[in-house]
Amino acid sequence: QVQLVESGGGLVQAGGSLALSCTASRSIFSIKTMGWYRQAPGKQRELVATITTGGITNYADSVKGRFTISRGNAKNPVFLQMNSLKPEDTAVYYCNLDTIGMDYWGKGTLVTVSS
Repeated sequence: QVQLVESGGGLVQAGGSLALSCTASRSIFSIKTMGWYRQAPGKQRELVATITTGGITNYADSVKGRFTISRGNAKNPVFLQMNSLKPEDTAVYYCNLDTIGMDYWGKGTLVTVSS
């Protein structure tokens, strides 16, 4: 069973930056789409950004121009650079890998943005 571990979360002031990484317990192949999702307290999990193996990206309107998703390698398949952070970006951020036959999720990393 493959496990995903997110890292890079923490406490940052509004306007600051954080970079999230996703590490897999072993190399993952047959990936179709990689993504980041987030869940704020009392809210449903929502899409932040996705990227296909072909490099096609998709962003939530709320993060366009501030966040950048990028691909890595088989063990660290996806990253999320977050700039100009806002208090409303506060949430637990989850890494997701959609592969042929399996959908993988990490346990999340907490991002807290203070005003």
